[in-house]
Amino acid sequence: MIYLDVDGTLIPFRGRRVQGAPADAGNPLLDRLDPRDGARLLALGGQLVWATTWMAEANEVVAPLLGLPPLPVVEWPEGDEGGRLHWKTVPLTRHAAGRPFVWLDDEITDADRRWVAERYPHPALLRRIDPMVGLAADDFAAVARFSARWTTRPGR
Repeated sequence: MIYLDVDGTLIPFRGRRVQGAPADAGNPLLDRLDPRDGARLLALGGQLVWATTWMAEANEVVAPLLGLPPLPVVEWPEGDEGGRLHWKTVPLTRHAAGRPFVWLDDEITDADRRWVAERYPHPALLRRIDPMVGLAADDFAAVARFSARWTTRPGR
């Protein structure tokens, strides 16, 4: 499973227009989406899941601009379960339900990594994305390396 955030991850905060991005899709930040990211994400081979406050709107707005099919969406519980953790950390481990997962987000901290390492006894990669840059080649490479390790294990 590959959990995807949108703002700061797929849409970097640095104001740059990406060649081939939509000129005006109703949101001025959408021209920062890199349309090549859809194919790059699909090539990773994991099940892509929206883990964003965009919720189902990510399927209506973001997915078509990246050439992605509609993806499952994590439904967030009411309230902040995390305390000093990111509010997504606990719900994502529950959603993953023992399956290996990758979480791509610009707000991941060392506290989230420690919590997952101590309490989630399955493979997990929490990859903090530079919010000014968004997903970059080294992020895709890190996910590919991680995925290759757990998808080639016997019984996986």
